[in-house]
Amino acid sequence: MLIQSTIWAIAAVATMGVIVRPFGAPEAIWAVLGAAVLVATGLLSFEDALAGIGKGTDVYLFLFGMMLLAETARAEGLFDWAAAHATRQANGSASRMFMLVYVVGAIVTIFLSNDATAVVLTPAVAAAARTARAEQPLPHLLICAFIANAASFVLPISNPANLVLYGSHMPPLLEWLPRYLPASIASIGATYVVLRWTQRKALSRPIATGVPVPRLSRSGKVAAVGIAATAIGLIVSSALDIQLGLLTAIAGAVTATVVLIVERKGPWDTIKNIPWSVLSLVAGLFVLVEALDESGLIRLLGEAIERTAQQAAMATSWGTGLLVALGSNLINNLPAGLIASSALQIAAVPDQVTRAALIGVDLGPNLSVTGSLATILWLAALRREGQRVDALAFLKIGVLVMPPALLLSLAAALF
Repeated sequence: MLIQSTIWAIAAVATMGVIVRPFGAPEAIWAVLGAAVLVATGLLSFEDALAGIGKGTDVYLFLFGMMLLAETARAEGLFDWAAAHATRQANGSASRMFMLVYVVGAIVTIFLSNDATAVVLTPAVAAAARTARAEQPLPHLLICAFIANAASFVLPISNPANLVLYGSHMPPLLEWLPRYLPASIASIGATYVVLRWTQRKALSRPIATGVPVPRLSRSGKVAAVGIAATAIGLIVSSALDIQLGLLTAIAGAVTATVVLIVERKGPWDTIKNIPWSVLSLVAGLFVLVEALDESGLIRLLGEAIERTAQQAAMATSWGTGLLVALGSNLINNLPAGLIASSALQIAAVPDQVTRAALIGVDLGPNLSVTGSLATILWLAALRREGQRVDALAFLKIGVLVMPPALLLSLAAALF
């Protein structure tokens, strides 16, 4: 029992470090440090740690491809070009620009993933806000965080957490849509209404009109084609039940290579600007969850879920969705999804429990800045753009936005 308690304590401290970022240290340091302590103390064998890291291979490849696409597009001016177009379409209305960004964010999330929205769309929206000379860019930037989670269960590819939760048992696309499309519509609609209401004062101010649109270079067009081709490939792969990580990594690498050849540039600037620490963060979290699995905690959770589901399936579904949503904010949705996935594989539960767990993992993180990997990526993108969002300020918005969307989505999925 002492060994189990020690493992749980180390995992809890490491996860808290990821969330709180003591001394301003990057999130990845705490996850990797926690994993290293577990291995160094013999609480987790080196072989089991490698096995845990290996379980995240598809997620690493997926994130690598998306980050490479985003950096290539940013460097070639695609975001600035798109930002100028969006500003012109807004025609001086901050509210109209808000709606345009929200629609684009939903599309990017659905077809490229919520992490792509955080990594790819955030710089574009920041550029649009600068171009529009918006007095308060925050309402538009907040969209990138909230829609990234709200629209992240429309398709299996919309969130890497979906890959984590279902693992090798991912439903084919034609089975996925009836399960999650009604809940997704409720989530996207409710999130828009409440988020728009919270930002109504800032959105009443005018923005610039007549913004000149820069010429998109040939390499920028290549980057745009690469992103579009990636989206098409992900949809086809999802329909055919093919893993998404390798395809995304190849698409990102090919796009970046073609752009470098067209521009006759070396790869070093692109490589330098990719936030590689994200991959070590994810790997560290996978190791922490592997240690919890080895300690027997996940087996206990699975057995508890199975018992309660046998007695009251609907109540268990609601309880699972709500608890996973809350847990995602306490420990981040990636480890929460890993734990839920392992527990549900142990338990023989109705599909509705799994549906509720997935909605909790995907949508619950809209409560706080630490809830999802996408929001952490969003914060990193904001820092790069010279913007800051206070955790308490985000929570004050999240506590209004997330609960109604979560309850409506669970109701749509379970009834």
